[in-house]
Amino acid sequence: MALVKNLSILGSTGSIGQSTLELVKRHPDRFKIVGLAAGRNIKLLMEQIEEFKPRVVSVLNEDDRRVLKREIPGDIECLHGVEGARNVAVIDEANIVVSAFVGAPGLTPTLSAIKAGKDVALANKEVLVMAGRIVMEEVKKNGVRILPVDSEHSAIFQSIEGHRREDIRKVILTASGGPFLYMPRDKVREVTPEEAMAHPNWKMGKKISIDSATLMNKGLEVIEARWLFDIQPYRIAVYIHPQSIVHSMVEYIDGSMMAQMGTADMKGPIAYALSYPERMDSGIIPLDLCGIGRLEFMEPDIDRFPCLRLAFDAIKEGGTMTTVMNAVDEVAVEAFLRREISLTDIPVVIDAVMQIHDIRKDSSLEDILDADRWARDTAFEMIKSRHRVL
Repeated sequence: MALVKNLSILGSTGSIGQSTLELVKRHPDRFKIVGLAAGRNIKLLMEQIEEFKPRVVSVLNEDDRRVLKREIPGDIECLHGVEGARNVAVIDEANIVVSAFVGAPGLTPTLSAIKAGKDVALANKEVLVMAGRIVMEEVKKNGVRILPVDSEHSAIFQSIEGHRREDIRKVILTASGGPFLYMPRDKVREVTPEEAMAHPNWKMGKKISIDSATLMNKGLEVIEARWLFDIQPYRIAVYIHPQSIVHSMVEYIDGSMMAQMGTADMKGPIAYALSYPERMDSGIIPLDLCGIGRLEFMEPDIDRFPCLRLAFDAIKEGGTMTTVMNAVDEVAVEAFLRREISLTDIPVVIDAVMQIHDIRKDSSLEDILDADRWARDTAFEMIKSRHRVL
């Protein structure tokens, strides 16, 4: 019987966090929850605390902490803010930290977990987009593992198991193309946030759903793959695959191609990350390949999806440029969700801020956080006075 693994979850009330807890509930003999960090969904967090009984929890702000503290048992440590999330990430009992915060807030606690010697099941791609070099240096220094939770990176991880890295010719990330793949371009500008969040295959949070519609999610994944698998960007390709059955592929120098396939359900890659190097029942319905009938692949239209081009530009520039690109995307997506800009304005804002960024090449963590703040402030002002760029 496998040893019990103690988990801390950063982002327990989000879609990845909830799926992780479903797996824990399915395998109570394999996992125990010791820490939970969430944002502002206090009601759901209280339900999770009652069911899983963690030792420490954290929320976004002090007011929510006070509300939570009144409702939960006194022996549970209740924290808030960045420091609270960091404490959840470094709790002594944790074997694995599930990093599932959305966006830049995941960087500091995830890096703290790595420095504390914790293995990390990484669902937050922005951690490596913002600070890939620094994070991977700390991974090597502390002798820990990053176990990918993104379906694409999990697929690559599984496809290189048992093979030599030097035999890899190319890594291929697949993308569904989002809900507007076949929509006439002049109509895309008119889409609503609700339409953009209606992903055809995956059930995801708001931010990643919008990024899927613009293909920025694939750009972020290219940068993540560059650092996670130590592979140069020119050896990473993106294919549109509308069925979302092949989650990614690895091509080898002898012409062989290894692909990982599965039902579009995030419990699959989460289960593999948590149980690695073993596998466990995830409760996912197996694929019916005969019922699916065919699998389609095509190259992405860069003119239709300029965010993908911007991501390749950012990784080519290096330094703090990927941090800036990510920060502006987060601000622009929020503006779109508030109906302040259109979906097609998102890459325009990103490009405009990238054009005026003064890159810091050998960036420290302080440089990265400074660049992140500058990019957010600049993007906010551009959107506020959007006639300048839009």
